[in-house]
Parts: sequence; structure tokens; C-alpha cells
Amino acid sequence: MTDGATQEAIEAVWRLESTRLIAGLVRIVRDVGLAEDFAQDALVAALQQWPTSGVPDNPGAWLMTIAKRRGVDQFRRSDRLDQIYTAIARGQGNEMSEEDFLTAVDHVEDDVLRLMFICCHPALTSEAQCTLTLKLVGGLTTREIARAYLTTEATVAQRVVRAKRTLAEAGAALEEPSEAERAERLTAVLSVIYLLYNEGYSATAGSEWLRPALCDEALRLGRILTALAPRDPEVHGLCALMELQSSRLAARTAADGSPILLLDQDRSRWDPVHIVRGLAALDRAMMSSTDLGPYALQAAIAACHARAETAEATDWVSIAELYEQLARLTGSPVVEVNRAVALGMAYGPEAGLELLDQLAGLPALQGYHLLPSVRGDLLAKLGRHDEAKVEFARAANMTQNERERSLLLDRASESS
Repeated sequence: MTDGATQEAIEAVWRLESTRLIAGLVRIVRDVGLAEDFAQDALVAALQQWPTSGVPDNPGAWLMTIAKRRGVDQFRRSDRLDQIYTAIARGQGNEMSEEDFLTAVDHVEDDVLRLMFICCHPALTSEAQCTLTLKLVGGLTTREIARAYLTTEATVAQRVVRAKRTLAEAGAALEEPSEAERAERLTAVLSVIYLLYNEGYSATAGSEWLRPALCDEALRLGRILTALAPRDPEVHGLCALMELQSSRLAARTAADGSPILLLDQDRSRWDPVHIVRGLAALDRAMMSSTDLGPYALQAAIAACHARAETAEATDWVSIAELYEQLARLTGSPVVEVNRAVALGMAYGPEAGLELLDQLAGLPALQGYHLLPSVRGDLLAKLGRHDEAKVEFARAANMTQNERERSLLLDRASESS
């Protein structure tokens, strides 16, 4: 394997294994910052050794072994070793040797979910909770997280540093939270899973429009949460939303990876298994509460698309009404942009443009590329092609995703 191929393999392994690696280390060392440091040490070791030795058969286990050894090396040089052993032994009811530390069994699913609840500790603000979890569990970059929150990369980086410091200063217990603690932190965990899924469904940057592994991981975690909180309607609402959105993944890109927009998708490629699961989860959410929360409302919107056999059969009037409910509930300007799309489909492009004109001056949307993208689409439908071209080009300059940029530039050319 060439050095370049090895580098690509290491990057791929890190994307797949970093979350589980950090989550397992947190359980062992009881410190989020240290766990991330040891994981990074293991990555450096891989970059140094794998080009010569080759990628091991079980790269995740290799990284965990190296990270644990780095941890032991550091603890040997500090008084913290005795503290760690004491804490772990107290939890296990017996003495723990250095060998025990090195061979500790890693329970992947429990570790990842435990890390999510730790990152959503009440000592942190809601923004810090979500930011830290997206960074450690989702493996998202500061740019990707900044896009999700419509804020700057510097702000996100500061949140991560402060969140780690706050957890350390609070002496936050890094055990799996009790049932009461899970209930207290559930809203934050749901928010993180939602943002994680969205990044997989529409990647912020890079050469691919989708990151299916993130969608799969978010959906897996959501399904686990339905067992932990079976009576919570929003847990089922989020699962319903992710299942229904996942049904369209295979139809969202062409063979060459280029995006296919919703109305142009081949609906025979939509996965009926995901649709059945999603509609069933939505039914459970609606049975649990008469007042739908934000995730259940979004799932209801996705259900309108899933039930339509053709794009022309879509009930856009109902979708517009659901977006109006969602906008009132959340106050989100992004939801309003989506409502403009629905209004344009239900009542004509002028109705959508009227709402977009009201949103144009909002500071939160100044860097949001879908605002000019939607505006361009509505202008094109009205035959105002010169104006549409300007909007599509502006949107293309704002997005960091290569596939999406190409799509927007193509639409700008078509409007010439």
C-alpha cells in the first residue's frame, strides 16, 4: 500500500473509530479531555507506524490498545494513577491492576451513549452540551458545527474548550447516568442526535453530499433511546423523522455522486422498510401526546412526502400548515425558509417570495446559503431568470460542499 493510500486508510479508520475510541477511554480514565488526548496520541502513532507496518486487521482495537498504553505512561508520571485506580476499583468492587487497565473490555454501544449523556451534563449550557457532543460523538469539525448553529468557527472552538474545563471543574461524575439523570438530559441528547443526522443527510463541506455513516449512527442511537424512554413522544418523533428521511438516501444521489433534488427523485428507490418503521414511530409519538413537538412535526412533514406516490401528489397545503406550526413552536428562521418553499409549492412562487423578503434581513440567515438558493428557485419559476441566476451564484459562493456548489452553478447556468 502506498503512503497516500495508507493516509487515506488511516483517515477512514479514524472517522469510523474515533467516537468509540474516545467513548471507551472516557469510561476508563473518567476525564473527557484526557480521553480525547489519548485518542489523538493513538492517531499520531498510527500515522507513524502504519505506513511501514500496514493497517492492522482490527484497527479499532489497535488504536484502543495504544491509547490505553499512553494513558498508563502518563499516569505513571503523575499522582493521578492512584486516583484512577482507586476510582475504577471502587466502581468494580475490587482492586484494579495496571494489567486490568490495559485489558479493560470496551462495551461500544453503552460507551457511546454514556458519552452523549456525559457531554449533556447540566453543568453545561445547552449550546455547550450540543457542541461538545457533536465534536466528540459525531466527530464533526468546528466548521460543520458552526454551520448547524449559524455561528462562527471561533465561537464553536471556545465552547468546546470551556465545556471541557467546566466538566473538569464541576467534578462531573463520568459514570452512566441514572434514570432520573437521563430524563433530565434527554432533550439535549435528542438535539445532538438530530444535528448529527442532519450533517450526514446534507454534509456541510467536502466532496460528497451525503455522509451515510453519520445517518446510520444517529439512527442507531435514536433507536436505543426509544428503549430508554419508551413513553417520550419526542424520542419516537425523532426516530420517525430519521427513518423517513433515511428512506430517501439511496435516491438522493446519482451514480456519479451528484445530488438529486426531492422532486426529481425516483421514488421507486425509496426504501419501504424505513417508511414503514417511520410511520409506525410517528403513530407512537402521536399516541403519546396530542401536542406534537418539533421532531414529531418534522416527521409529520416527512410522512406527507413518504405517502405521496408521485411528486405531483404531494400534499403541500398540509406541509405548509405543519411548517407554520413548527415555526410558531421553535421560532427558527431556518424553519421559515423551509416554510417559504412549501408556500411556493402550495400557493405559488409569489407566496414563497413574500415570506423570504421578510426574512432577508435576519442576521442569523446572512451566511445561510439555502436562503438565496430557495429564492433563486422561486424566481426561476416566475420566469425572472436573470435574478434567479444571481441568487444561485450567490448561494454557490456561500456553500462549502463541492457537490452542492456544482448543482447551484449548474442551476445558475440554466437560468442564463
